[in-house]
Amino acid sequence: METKTALVTGINGQDGSYLADFLLTKGYKVYGMERRCSRKNRVNTEHLEGKITFINGDLADQNSLLRCIKECSPDEIYNLGAMSFVGESWNTPETTSDVNALGVLRMLEAIRESGRDIRFYQASTSEMYGKVVETPQKETTPFYPRSPYGVSKLYGYWITKNYRESYGVFACNGILFNHESERRGIEFVTRKISDGVARIALGLSDHIALGNLDAQRDWGYAPDYVEAMWAMLQHDTPDDYVISTGECYSIRDFLQRAFACVNISNWEDYVKQDERFMRPAEVDYLVGDSSKARDVLGWKPSVSFDEMVSRMVFNDIDLLGDDN
Repeated sequence: METKTALVTGINGQDGSYLADFLLTKGYKVYGMERRCSRKNRVNTEHLEGKITFINGDLADQNSLLRCIKECSPDEIYNLGAMSFVGESWNTPETTSDVNALGVLRMLEAIRESGRDIRFYQASTSEMYGKVVETPQKETTPFYPRSPYGVSKLYGYWITKNYRESYGVFACNGILFNHESERRGIEFVTRKISDGVARIALGLSDHIALGNLDAQRDWGYAPDYVEAMWAMLQHDTPDDYVISTGECYSIRDFLQRAFACVNISNWEDYVKQDERFMRPAEVDYLVGDSSKARDVLGWKPSVSFDEMVSRMVFNDIDLLGDDN
C-alpha cells in the first residue's frame, strides 16, 4: 500500500502533536509546519523529532505555503494553525483575523494553484456558535460568534465551504467543541486549573485566579478528537461535522473535579475571581450534537470528563514534581 503524506500546520500545539502521533500509527509520512523563530517551542513535539519532518511556513505568507506544498507533496493537509486563545483575540484582533481567516484562504489558494488532488481539513470551532440560538448545537445551527476569534474562524469555515463548492476541493470543516489534555497550553482555563491545583497540592501556591466560573462547555479529550479529523478525510465525500461529547459542565464543575483529585473539597477557598480574566462578551453555554459524525464516520469519544480532568491534574503534579 502506498504511503500517504500529510502536512500539519500548528504542529507544536496540542492538536497538532496528537494528530502527528496518530498519523504515524497509520503509517503516514508527516510534515509539521512551524513558523520560523529564533527559539522553537517544541514542548509538545520533542518526542517527534526524528519521526516527522519539520518545515518552515506561515499562514500569513502565501509564498511560504506554496513552497511547503511543493516540498512535501501532501495527500492531506490539516490546518490546525491559528491564533487560538480566545481571550487574546480582543487584544490582537487584526493579527487574529489575518491568521485565522485569511490564512485559511491562503492555504486553499495554495492547494488550488498546486493543481494537486489534496484533501483539506479546516479546524473550525464551537466558538462560532457564540450566543447560541439552539441547544444542542449541530451542523445546521445558525452561528452567532461573540469574539474576534469566533468571527475569524467563521470566515475560515465559510471560505472552506466556498472552495469545496466552487473549485471541487475535497475540504472539510471539523466544528470541534472544547477538547483538552495534558498538552493544553497553560494560558487556557482548563490547564490553568490543573496546573493551579497541582501547585496547591504541592505547596507551591495558595490560590488560582480565574474569570467567569459559570460558563458551561462540552469538554472532550483531544486525542479522541484528532481521530475524528482523520476520519473526515477518509470519507468518500467532503462534508462538515460537529465533534463533541454531548455533555456539558461548568468551570465550577471542572474545579470541583480537579480539586477532588487531590482530596480538597472546599475548593472555593482556593479560587479568586479576577476581572482581568473576564471576557468583554461571554459565551455562556455550548454543548454539541455529534450524531452526524457518529453515524457517518463511526466516531465516538472514549475518555470521560472525569478521566480527562484526572489525567491533566496528575500530569501537572508529575511535571512540577520533576522541576522541584
